[in-house]
Amino acid sequence: MPVFEYVGFDGAGKAIKGVLDADSAKSARSNLRKRGLFPTEVHEQKAGTVRGSGLSIEIDFQRFFQRVSPQDLATLTSQMSTLVGANIPMVEALAALTEQTENPKLKSTLTDVREKVNEGSTLAKALRAHPTVFDDLFVNMIDAGEQSGALELVLQRLSAYTEASVALRGKLVSAITYPILMLVVSSGLVLGLFTFVIPRIKRIFDSFGKALPIITQILFGISNFIINYKWFLIFGTPLVIWGVRRWVRTPKGRAWWHRTQLKLPVFGPLNRIVAVSRFCRALGTLLVSGVPILTALGIVRSVVGNDVIAAAVDAAGKNIAEGQSIAVPLKQSGEFPPIVTHMITIGEKTGELESMLTKVADAYDSEVENTVNSLTSLLTPILTIFMGLVVAVIALGILLPMLQLSSAVSH
Repeated sequence: MPVFEYVGFDGAGKAIKGVLDADSAKSARSNLRKRGLFPTEVHEQKAGTVRGSGLSIEIDFQRFFQRVSPQDLATLTSQMSTLVGANIPMVEALAALTEQTENPKLKSTLTDVREKVNEGSTLAKALRAHPTVFDDLFVNMIDAGEQSGALELVLQRLSAYTEASVALRGKLVSAITYPILMLVVSSGLVLGLFTFVIPRIKRIFDSFGKALPIITQILFGISNFIINYKWFLIFGTPLVIWGVRRWVRTPKGRAWWHRTQLKLPVFGPLNRIVAVSRFCRALGTLLVSGVPILTALGIVRSVVGNDVIAAAVDAAGKNIAEGQSIAVPLKQSGEFPPIVTHMITIGEKTGELESMLTKVADAYDSEVENTVNSLTSLLTPILTIFMGLVVAVIALGILLPMLQLSSAVSH
């Protein structure tokens, strides 16, 4: 059934917009009027982003910036689990979820998924058509749940996984937000001093024709460089960042960056812990949902977010295919902490690999939180001291020549 986008007003005169499925634009308008809505525009939603032709062409730029956040996906999974647990047919559950969500991209995606399921497709197959919204881990778990007849249980586990991932991401973001904000504001203030204040002071000192202290000359040199090359800095810095990001996307640059991430002082161990936690939680969730271990390892390698760790996962997959242990290649890689490989070994021997992986993930999530909190408590005073030193140097560079002039006048 076609999907239509509409724009209009409700009974109170408030502007509205959204999507709905209908047989035709006329039917869509009729359905909207029955709801007490007054549409001004109704057009069929297409996969592309361009509508119209010739001079009347209309490009939907907003669609380029629409995305489904991890929080949106976590909420959707939790709601889907509740609806499936209440024995509501999947088509009706998807219809309810479509009405519930306020994210335009997710709404249109769910509308398409519902249409495919209504036509006889499995839920996993319908979701697989939208890889930018539902990743391999999500789709394969749904597939395993449908095949085993335990979709409700799988959705509960998937909901727990997505919520844990969102919680970890939120802790990381909230922990670094204040230090970054403080650094940006402080850098802006210092840049303002070098751009507007110091040049005026320089003109005053130049008028006296006296030799200036070396620290003052350095400050004036930095100020001149910022002023003379401001356009280069304004346009060149983004270009350099773009070039570096582009290079990092190449195989060679990506390999270098991922190795460097694990070797950085202070942050290297944190990056490793986050990657290992993702590996353990994703693999444990897939295995307990009935996904075969080789398939699970192939999915997990794209979840860890680091090619170095992913290479160790690939080696583990080859070992499993040859009938050997998963823990041996992980240990030989040197990328996994000994406690992790030790617990995986015990899990394989006792047949409780899934629970061991979950325990490791829980432990490392707590360690990540503690580490981030410690770093945050250290970063704030370090940044404060650093910016205080910068201001002190600037003040010293300005006061020294003033003291020299005052001394010369008094003599």
